[in-house]
Amino acid sequence: MKTTKVHFTDPHIELAHGAGGKASRRLIEGLLLPYLMNDMLMELNDVAYIDTTGSRLAFTVDSFVVKPLVFPGGSIGELAINGTVNDLAMGGAKPLALVTTLILEAGLETSELEREIRAMAKAAKRAKVSVVGGDTKVVEHGKADGLFITTAGIGLTDTRVNLSPKNVRPGDQVILSGPIGDHGITVLLARGELELEADITSDTRPLWPFVSTLIDVAAPGLRWLRDPTRGGVATALNELARDAKIAVVLDDEEIPVRPAVRGACEILGLDPLHIANEGQFLVIVSPEYAEIALEALKKVPGGEEARRIGEIQKEPKRAVLARSRYGGTRIIDMLVGDPLPRIC
Repeated sequence: MKTTKVHFTDPHIELAHGAGGKASRRLIEGLLLPYLMNDMLMELNDVAYIDTTGSRLAFTVDSFVVKPLVFPGGSIGELAINGTVNDLAMGGAKPLALVTTLILEAGLETSELEREIRAMAKAAKRAKVSVVGGDTKVVEHGKADGLFITTAGIGLTDTRVNLSPKNVRPGDQVILSGPIGDHGITVLLARGELELEADITSDTRPLWPFVSTLIDVAAPGLRWLRDPTRGGVATALNELARDAKIAVVLDDEEIPVRPAVRGACEILGLDPLHIANEGQFLVIVSPEYAEIALEALKKVPGGEEARRIGEIQKEPKRAVLARSRYGGTRIIDMLVGDPLPRIC
């Protein structure tokens, strides 16, 4: 019998292991993959692909533990739908159906549960996807912060695209769909633990309309898509740089950040590139399709602030750099944990 080689040496599981940064990657690669690796799990993507007769299905699952349950611009119920359909979209798949699991804490107000089920129904209708099944469990008071939601989704992959870090090449362009950091800062301020006020709302929304448009106009040039949720843009691009063995060079001045988000980050000592998003995504596209892809995104309602923010280079491998207007560069690393726990 083959011996399983486990490389995870942390003695306890900490919050950082679920934050999407280096600690999360260490847990997945060091403990989970040695036991669960198989031919269908060769890449660490947000979706898994299953080939069937004449088509390719995409499958994904995600859990949502945001606190507070409701925040400006959204709530946990809306996140549970959008987050899962967006993972499918990032795999080039049109969402078809979802199933959901509700973990309810004893003592949760029925009105709060109804509010979140209503939010899920509204979000599913907007995303044009049906919730076709699920499960419900109730745990003791104090064990679930009111409500946890898990959603799993299945989608039909568009055969015109093949999205993978393996396809990324030097010269490819990096496009961002809009301003970053709105969701993470919104949830942080909604907790009421800081004496800060700002007019910011979460960016949560379904992304398939944007992806569908991109596929229609630039399918041959699309290399890779990712919604930068936990860990933000920095983590998503560092994972790409590592997996593709390339360098990502960003133009600092081109990265869109709302003034209120930037101001909050400066006060709190945070980098907007590390803040979670729930309604933006990154596109790696070949240079000949970059302009048409960008213009197409801008024509989709909600995509008007899309920007080309950088390019792929050959060196230094496995690195993400930000270039200032004066020519200097700084290294953009992923965090070990997350400065904003429980935001998705």
